[in-house]
Amino acid sequence: MALQMGVLVLFAVVAVVVFLVGDRVRPNSWRHSDDEASSAMVLDLVNMFFAAIVAFIVVILWQQYDNSHAHTVTEAKALVAAYEAADDLPDQDRTRVQGLVHDYTARVVGEEWQVMSRDGALSRNTQDTFDDLRAAVSALPTTDPSVKDIQDKLDTGLDAVADARYDRGMDAEYRLPTFLYVALWFGTGMLLLGTVFSGVVVTKRSVIMTGLFGVVVGAVILAVYQLDRPFAGGNTVSKDAYELALSRFEHIVSGASSSALPR
Repeated sequence: MALQMGVLVLFAVVAVVVFLVGDRVRPNSWRHSDDEASSAMVLDLVNMFFAAIVAFIVVILWQQYDNSHAHTVTEAKALVAAYEAADDLPDQDRTRVQGLVHDYTARVVGEEWQVMSRDGALSRNTQDTFDDLRAAVSALPTTDPSVKDIQDKLDTGLDAVADARYDRGMDAEYRLPTFLYVALWFGTGMLLLGTVFSGVVVTKRSVIMTGLFGVVVGAVILAVYQLDRPFAGGNTVSKDAYELALSRFEHIVSGASSSALPR
């Protein structure tokens, strides 16, 4: 932090030195009778800096949000694929494996979603359920070639679940880098001070317009903070993919029950 502040101070000193030295060598025809032109130039630069920082931050956060949502969809699809593959197992094994897939998905939607929102991390209990699921798949009797084929399909699906779960854990821990927040608040401060440096006369109209200006700036800052945590805050990634997976599980079970009825 000290080094960063030193760089900022150095550039400020360099800018002042260039300005003072340049003032001595530039032609008189370039000079203005007041500092209105310089203040307008500085305000334009501040506005451009604030707009660029906000645009850069929003793009980063929205891309992170989109990636987080994609990871949940990938995980939910892999869970459905595993559940469907387990439907061809013998009754006892099918019941255990599908039950664990259902329990894991339900824990993600319930307990783990709350833990991610509160702690920015994954739930240990949900991880234990997933480990039990992998152990149950590994324990399947593979003497029957058809069961071995199903086990291979389950392993492939659970590998995809594990990868997506890891990505989701990284998403839950994500925070915008501190230096970007420093730049954002620095730009905000300069933007608000611009109303002072511009020399606008204090009137009822100017006060109202300044208040509206503050509302816009505040809305931008609030939007940035809401986007910063994909699984917490005001704009969170939905768990619709997992809820749809749970609905699909019920459909698979009901379909299997109907096919088992005598005709």
